[in-house]
Parts: sequence; C-alpha cells; structure tokens
Amino acid sequence: MRPGKSPRRPAAERTGVRALAEATPSGRDRYIDLLRVASLGTVVLGHWLMAAVTVDGHGEASVGNLLAVEPALQPLTWLLQIMPVFFFVGGFSHALSYRSLARRGEPGASLYAAFLRARLQRLLRPTMVFIGVWGAGALSVQLLGADGSLTGVAARLVAQPLWFIGIYLAMVAFTPPLLRLHERYGWGAFGALVAAAAAVDVLRFALGVPYVEFLNFAFVWLAVHQLGFLRADGRLAARGLRVPAALALTGLAGAVALVAAGPYPLSMVGMPGEKISNMSPPTAALLCHGLWLVGAVELLRGPAGRLLARPRVWRGVVAANGVAMTAFLWHLTAMLGVYGALLALRVPLPEPATGGWWAQVPLRIAAATAVTALLVAAFRRFERPAAARGPAEPRTASGPVAALGVTLCLFGVLGLSMVGFGGLLEGHTALLVAVRVSAPAAVLAAVVGWFLVEAVSGPARTRRR
Repeated sequence: MRPGKSPRRPAAERTGVRALAEATPSGRDRYIDLLRVASLGTVVLGHWLMAAVTVDGHGEASVGNLLAVEPALQPLTWLLQIMPVFFFVGGFSHALSYRSLARRGEPGASLYAAFLRARLQRLLRPTMVFIGVWGAGALSVQLLGADGSLTGVAARLVAQPLWFIGIYLAMVAFTPPLLRLHERYGWGAFGALVAAAAAVDVLRFALGVPYVEFLNFAFVWLAVHQLGFLRADGRLAARGLRVPAALALTGLAGAVALVAAGPYPLSMVGMPGEKISNMSPPTAALLCHGLWLVGAVELLRGPAGRLLARPRVWRGVVAANGVAMTAFLWHLTAMLGVYGALLALRVPLPEPATGGWWAQVPLRIAAATAVTALLVAAFRRFERPAAARGPAEPRTASGPVAALGVTLCLFGVLGLSMVGFGGLLEGHTALLVAVRVSAPAAVLAAVVGWFLVEAVSGPARTRRR
C-alpha cells in the first residue's frame, strides 16, 4: 500500500448506489425489488395521467378525473391499478423478515414488536414527515386566509394515497398469525380468504346486508398478501409456469365475468359519483384482478431475472428502491404544484381528453418528475434506516405496546386519507367505516402510534458472563 493512502473499504461499507448494488447477496430475489419499484412507479404515472384540472368562467379551479371525463379509457385501469402487486411483494418480504427474526429465538411478544419496528421504520418515518409538513402548511394557509379553490382541493387530494399506507400497516400487523395459518394449511389459508371475500359480496349484493362490505378491506387485500407467503415458500414456481398461468387465466376470466354480469363497474379504481366502486370497499372483481396481475408478473420472472443480472439495470433498481416511498408520498404534491404554477402564469388549460390536453401531457409529466425529484432530494433522508447506534433489542413484553401503536397509526393514516388536511380549524370530519374522524384527531392518533412503535426497541441489554 502506498504511503498516505488509506486501505480500500469493502463494498458493504462504502456508501452510494454502486456500493450497495455490488454488495447485493447472491441469494437476493432481485425481481421482488423490481416489482416493488415498478408497482409504485405505475401508480404515480396513473395518478399524474388521471389528474385533470379545469377552470370555470369565474376563474375557480377544480380537479377532476380523466377517466370520468372519458369513460372509454377505463380499461386502462386493468393495467394501471397495480397495487395488488405491491401487496403481493409485501407478503413475500414480510414472510422472510419474520422468519429471519424468529430464528434468533426471541420470545413471542418481543418477536412481534421487533418485527413491527423492522418492517415499519422505513415506512412510517417518511409518512410522519409528510403528515407534519402538510399539516403545518395547511394550517398556516388557513390562518393567513390564503386558502383558495385549488389549495383546498390540494389539501384533500394529497392525503388520498395514504389509504395504501393504512392497508399496508394492517398487513404487517396481521403477518404473524396469517403466516402461522399459511404454514399449517398452505393453499387452504389463501382459499379461505378468497372464499370469505366472495361470501362478503354475496351478503352485500344478493342479500343487502349493511356494512358487511367493509370486511373486504381485510379479506381481499390479505388474500393477495397471502400469495406472497406462497411465493416465499416456492409454491408458485413448484410446477414451472403452470401455477402462475392458472392464476393469470383464472383471475382474468373471473374479473371479466364479474364485470360483464354486474353489478361490478369496469374501472378498477374508484370513480367520482359511482354508487359501487371496485376499490373502496374492495370487491371480488378487484380480487380477481389482483390474481391475474400476480400470475402475469410471475410469468415474466425468468426474462426479468436475466435483465436484472446486468449491473447497470440492477443499480437503477437499487437507486429507485431507496427513494420509492418518498416519491410516492410527494408525487401528487408535485403534480398539483405544476398545475398551480400553470394557473399562476395564466397558461391556458385545455379541456381534459382533447387534443390540446394530450399535447400538454408530456410537458406536465416532465415538470412533475422534476418537482418530485426536488422533493425527494429534500426528504429522502427520512426514508433511510436510522444510523446504527449499536444493536437494538425489544423490551420485555413490548408486543402489546407495538400492537397498540400500529392500530393507532392505522386509524390515523386511514382517517387522514379520507378527511385530508383541509378545514383543520373548522373540525371537518369524514366517516371511517362507522367512526367520524377529523384531521386533528387522525394526526394525533398517527403520531402517538408512531412513537409507540418506535418505543418498542431500546438499547441492547448487556449480558453478564
């Protein structure tokens, strides 16, 4: 070694995307990382395409949905509604994470607490920052009396994607018991969730049982999540491409049949003014949609794996994974900021779905991408794991505390997704299943829940020898 030069650090210790990519374990499933990034990226693109801002004769701006303006485009949701893939990926990752922690021999309560914190740290920290920034901004605008039509709409719309965070929180919380069911019954556990989702729709549509439809927030999404457990055990690939092909064909045929027979709508996302939505609450049609998507992406596993073996491609996936949640949280803020700038500069906004509107789409998306990049640069550090301060160990019997924390986070995040950040001083409320929730109450629940989840881990205890 030459004098004055420090020894080269191993790749795992160096910082940067290249070092992380080089340090990737040989057994890591890179396709899962690609699916995580691709699913969130598709959702972002879909939201950017669907946002349609118009200005009336009085200069008041309103945000509509392109799919409502042009219903012929609703079949695109069968490609753009890709959240089932993200939840499928979550099931795979949660199974591996829980089993890894279980092999360390933690007792039940501590194992549950450690699992929740490990899975939620990178999710809740950027989410809490987003809530804090938007909450403070919305309150300041209201106190200054500067709230207008677009700012009010923005304060409501930017919170809507938080529903995904809430559902994901529930999946993490239910992973341990559902994983035990999976390990005992395998495909039977998945089949039971599918049957429960179908039964809910029968009770809802055929028998008119009230409120039963909300159970499908659990049954539909947890069924897709359960497929991730099956993939973690290698059961989706046990017979080559037969199982993925069967899932894709069965799911697609089921979705087409249900939509054709009714009462399920064509769109796989919620539409303004619709009496029935496939999304909220989820329906059996959305579950079938999820099955065909999971089957389809599994059919592409081989070609994608060969592509991901290329160092440059893998570095791109690693880089995107490091900021994916931050970009997801802030992408609507970016798009609405672009529209706000256009309105401030008095740039004419063509009617949605017209030729002029489509001509502006590439420019708007490019501008939204640039603004999102700036927001990611500002907030990405909150998505990174906390700097290591020595090994952490869950405190004794902290499982109940962690469960309470994730429940409060779930209530707060879902509540905010419905009520938004507008009207903080007026006490505006929204109905979350059967509970009225206001924005201040939702923020408080989310923050307290987050602190409880963070609190379940403390410094490692020194063992006497």
